Amino acid sequence: MIDDTPIAYTALEKGAAVLTAHGTRIGTVEHVLQDPSLDLFDGLAISTDHGLRFVDAAQVDRITADVVRTTLTDEDASTLPEPEGDEVFDADPDQYDGPGLSAWFGRMFKREHWNRREE
Repeated sequence: MIDDTPIAYTALEKGAAVLTAHGTRIGTVEHVLQDPSLDLFDGLAISTDHGLRFVDAAQVDRITADVVRTTLTDEDASTLPEPEGDEVFDADPDQYDGPGLSAWFGRMFKREHWNRREE
């Protein structure tokens, strides 16, 4: 059973389904695009069969824990643009496993190591 209780965009998690206004699944949430200093929701980067795509905040109708419902038609969804801006990086928590000196420094100083996300 899907919980249809609305949530804030700040509580939205990666992997939530993204649907058109007709209920067609177009992808899953990859990440929320926001400016936390202004509490500004800019939209979503979603993972689709055609790579990352951008859904503008104005096209988002309802956000729940499991599903993002958009105002997009199925045709609109097929022409979504790629996200613009800086590349996305993910933390690599396994970077400092092992006995090497770099791993030791990473564990000692909690230095973050970022890897470019492959699409």
